[in-house]
Amino acid sequence: MKPGRYAERSDVREWLQTQARPGAPLAGWNEAELLALLGQAQYQPRAAQFILPAPPGQAKDWAAYRDRFVEPRRLQAGLQFWEQNAESLARAEKDYGVPAEIVMGILGVETFYGQIMGNFRVLDALATLAFDFPGGRSDRTPFFREQLVEFLLLARQEAREPFSFKGSFAGAMGYGQFMPSSWRSYAVDFDGDGHIDLVGNPADAIGSVAHFLARHGWQAGLATHVYTEPPADATERARLLAPDIDPTWGAATLEAAGLTPPQALPHPGPWALVQLENGGVAPPTYVLGSRNFYVLTRYNRSAYYALAVITLGERLGQLRKAGQTP
Repeated sequence: MKPGRYAERSDVREWLQTQARPGAPLAGWNEAELLALLGQAQYQPRAAQFILPAPPGQAKDWAAYRDRFVEPRRLQAGLQFWEQNAESLARAEKDYGVPAEIVMGILGVETFYGQIMGNFRVLDALATLAFDFPGGRSDRTPFFREQLVEFLLLARQEAREPFSFKGSFAGAMGYGQFMPSSWRSYAVDFDGDGHIDLVGNPADAIGSVAHFLARHGWQAGLATHVYTEPPADATERARLLAPDIDPTWGAATLEAAGLTPPQALPHPGPWALVQLENGGVAPPTYVLGSRNFYVLTRYNRSAYYALAVITLGERLGQLRKAGQTP
């Protein structure tokens, strides 16, 4: 079966019939109109290519990953964005308990503060990954079919032409790169103008990112992480690393296992011991991640991502406190 040509395909028609039947998400929608809409979606080979994992043999490198984001141009853009949106950032922190530094870290890592939001038509990207998901990695067809439904509902909810939405190769949109389901579940009209706009309205984007984190369990005032050294004993080290980013261990357990953080832990836990590789050249970096560190991985399931967000936000906060201006 050739990719694309969605209006001509039996699998697409069968899927639409399932989604439009009584009790289904698109119940009451006109099937012929839906099929005609999908028939206008264009297969995007680049979306299928970009969704594939990196080629094997490339060692993870925390230092290199960090330096992609904590660099002069992004810091300058961040300082300018913070200056222009200071009121919204402060209000989001007050309303949701999420520090401005964290919101700034996410917006900087995700889209360079709105400078790189993606230029794929969202309907094209989602149709490609919903019906022509490439081989070569675990199949995520069900996820992208769910996102396609959420996107159609979002377009109707916002009374917008579906082809007017632009985003990433995976269908993420706006300053914070929300997938359609996240937009519909967590986006807020933060400036109170009666409309949610995550693409053109920084205030809505700021409030929505903070709301997303709060709804996923962010705890105001809880330290995100502590740098540490792992236990010298390999068995104990492996045991503590086994839960990965899931905070599992109390401070007493970590101490008994021989873990030696360079400072007193700011709270008793639970903590996750996380190992970040440094390209196989330098020794790994180890951090203890709290529940708030784990919450950041609900945005992107990667300890590298979470620590990059934290590090970028912290650096911006330091520069502002030092009086550096854009």
